[in-house]
Amino acid sequence: MERVNQGLRVLPLLAVMAGIFFLSHQTGAQVVLPDIIQFDKVLHCGMYAVLGGAYLVALPPSWTRQSHWPAGTVVLFCLLYGVSDEYHQSFIPGRLASGGDLAADILGGVVAFLGFLGWRKWAIRSRRRDHEPSEPRQ
Repeated sequence: MERVNQGLRVLPLLAVMAGIFFLSHQTGAQVVLPDIIQFDKVLHCGMYAVLGGAYLVALPPSWTRQSHWPAGTVVLFCLLYGVSDEYHQSFIPGRLASGGDLAADILGGVVAFLGFLGWRKWAIRSRRRDHEPSEPRQ
């Protein structure tokens, strides 16, 4: 049963990766973005934050409970997928590889990691609060 649950935990990650690949495969003529400065960087950061979140969901819960380092690999994962995405884009007509996009991808991984740390801190505090003896009412 544990293997089935772990397999299901990977599905969101695969879906986000497929979505990023699909969007990256669009030609330059097919991509229409609002005329807002650096809007594409915001999109990259947001998509890679979602990718990072899906990656964290895919990790076995026992890994992320033991220490921060497994969750910290989310930044490395976003870097590596970002590099492969930029390389892929370099072959698409009207698209090119961009160091700025890669930096936004990495920032998305950092956002996911910081979100994970914040959520974990909140969850630990909530558990402690739930297990503290309540004071008697007077």
